[in-house]
Amino acid sequence: MEPWPYPRWIAHRGAGELAPENTLAAFRLGAQHGYRMFECDVKLSADGVPFLLHDSTLARTTNGAGTAGDLPWSALSQLDAGSWHSRTYAGEPLLTLDNVARFCLRNGYLLNIEMKPTPGLEQHTGEVVAREAARLWAGAEVPPLLTSFRPEALEGAQNAAAHLPRGLLLDTLWKGWLETALSLGCVAVVCNQALWDLSSVTQAKSAGFKCLSYTVNDEWAAQRLIALGTDGIITDRVDLFPPG
Repeated sequence: MEPWPYPRWIAHRGAGELAPENTLAAFRLGAQHGYRMFECDVKLSADGVPFLLHDSTLARTTNGAGTAGDLPWSALSQLDAGSWHSRTYAGEPLLTLDNVARFCLRNGYLLNIEMKPTPGLEQHTGEVVAREAARLWAGAEVPPLLTSFRPEALEGAQNAAAHLPRGLLLDTLWKGWLETALSLGCVAVVCNQALWDLSSVTQAKSAGFKCLSYTVNDEWAAQRLIALGTDGIITDRVDLFPPG
């Protein structure tokens, strides 16, 4: 993807910790701080609807309980995904991928979709999310960037919509990470910020990858990554870093 169509600064889960993560309120707040690109987490309901949630379970960020992927969207759509954060956001609903696509496309925003499969549904989740993303962004100038820690999810996405850009997420530089990213046709590697140094950046860039980092919340860390020549920074601190 040359030229690289995405901005350096990406708002984590919408607006970091300033609003309930992965909700429309968070995306709106991130946009108010000037961000043009957002990261979000997407998994499948029991009836196959792609929706936004980070955890496998519901308890931390909604008033529900149990494994999110065990419930149909009709039940998930009734949950309160805002009260856990603060009274200001009480009643904020969970979002579908369709919801967030409409918001981004109508406002000219860009999206990094992290595929967060319910355990055991990795490849299927990648296939469904990629297929839906291809449909929703059909004809868009800039497609969403699909990422995952799970190679099986990226493989599913590659099979379902090979034209959509993909990135391999890493929390360690496990043996074969570079070869895996190449075999999956990725355009980017998205690392825990501490993993990037001169050696790893050189390896990734020599293989043709863009280098992105998560979750960068300190100014010194951002400066280090910029000095290394990395290409993207995912941050909670939309109130600290101007995204220009």
